[in-house]
Amino acid sequence: MEVLNHLLLGLESALTLTNLGYCFLGVLIGTFVGVLPGLGPVATLALLLPITYALDPTSAIIMLAGIYYGSQYGGSTTAILMNIPGEAAAVVTCIDGHKLAQKGRAGDALGIAAIASFVAGTFATLLIAIASPALTEAAMYFGAPEYFSLMVLGLVGAVVLSNGDLLKAFAMVLVGLLLGLVGTDVNTGELRFTLGTLTLQDGIDFAVISMGIYGVAEVLINLQALLNDPKRTLFPVGNPLPKPQAIKRSAGAISRGTILGSLLGVLPGGGALLSSFASYTVEKKIRSHPNEVAVGNGNIRAVAGPEAANNAGAQTSFIPMLTLGIPSNAVMALMMGALVIHNITPGPQVIESDPSLFWGLIVSMWIGNFFLVILNLPMVGLWVQILRIPYRVLYPIILAVCAIGVYSVNNNVTDIALMAAFGIAGYLFYHLRCEPAPLILGFVLGPMMEENLRRAMLLSRGDPSIFFMSPISAILLFIALLLLLSTLLPSFKKVRNDAFIED
Repeated sequence: MEVLNHLLLGLESALTLTNLGYCFLGVLIGTFVGVLPGLGPVATLALLLPITYALDPTSAIIMLAGIYYGSQYGGSTTAILMNIPGEAAAVVTCIDGHKLAQKGRAGDALGIAAIASFVAGTFATLLIAIASPALTEAAMYFGAPEYFSLMVLGLVGAVVLSNGDLLKAFAMVLVGLLLGLVGTDVNTGELRFTLGTLTLQDGIDFAVISMGIYGVAEVLINLQALLNDPKRTLFPVGNPLPKPQAIKRSAGAISRGTILGSLLGVLPGGGALLSSFASYTVEKKIRSHPNEVAVGNGNIRAVAGPEAANNAGAQTSFIPMLTLGIPSNAVMALMMGALVIHNITPGPQVIESDPSLFWGLIVSMWIGNFFLVILNLPMVGLWVQILRIPYRVLYPIILAVCAIGVYSVNNNVTDIALMAAFGIAGYLFYHLRCEPAPLILGFVLGPMMEENLRRAMLLSRGDPSIFFMSPISAILLFIALLLLLSTLLPSFKKVRNDAFIED
């Protein structure tokens, strides 16, 4: 009954004309971003972050959330029609989705992808509504030691569940932690890692590092791909409404993908990418009937499962960010940045201090999923036409928006130079196969970890045993240690590698 009252409050907030408009704008931009190869939700959120300064907090977070889960819908379009993942989580959709397009079943694949995303998004949003209040209540028992241990677990999880080499992921977390410490020490007033310049005395702005590593780096990577890659064939769509037989065969995969994505989305380092790979791995091991086409050769289940999983994972990744103030992936780190811009501290107090924002966001996800079905089934022909826009027209616009957005934060030209430097760093990270998401998580969590570490040590008068005297803190650190030790097991390494195999 209490959840129902909360949802009614959310309806009152989300159904205002302004918030409906920003919800539609968010999912529209998200679909556009998902359709355009190589841009991605992280880069787009980084680009639009400064714009949210002028918006109401509820409208801003509804729009940014719509961009994120909207991009999961749109990413399947280029994956199926052109064999190019419009968004990272759509990588596995390319494998069977494009094979279906080659067989003249692009409409079936696109339709199933949209239906799977809608079902998964609806279920995941319901899960957020049910689970969030309980987690918020539990978070009230958290003090400085518990929050520090939780952040340690979050960073360890980001390393263990990252897509790539573990040692490189660990190094990226450390780099992020160091970058987060740049600036003035709030306790002593000492300047740290400022390279002797006053420009960095206030630290590195989140918009600068996120736009550089994701926005500018993405442009450089795509320009290189444009030089090296031949033109791809754009297959005809046909009827985007899937046949009843395709829906029947996909029902089990949609259910499995939804449950798997909902669970993995909550984990640190999880979200849409891990969920889609894990779902594809599950579907490879299942055979629904003897005459079925093998997964990898145009199996409709291998489109339905990952598409359901990536959308469910995208939406449940909001749970730890909203209830505990811990971002589970790079997108949630950006969402946290948007809340902080509006002087809202993510965590358990949000549901009490600003319930209209919290519940308005949850209800807007249901509304946004409905908008997305309309955008991705009847209007699929429009997105196909957008695929014909030359990238040489897009990249100068993206770079200009990056520069203007970064400058508008502090009116500082140095920030543009820093953004360019981080853009080059992001380009190098790509070629070194270093995933930037752990760096962003380390950058966001670093200052909070330091603050809670200092508070805990002050409470205990310098005795580190305080982290083990609290049952919650001790359990969280024990889980983090188990995760680290599990990486040494050959069986874990095999499972982890298999989960991220693309073909």
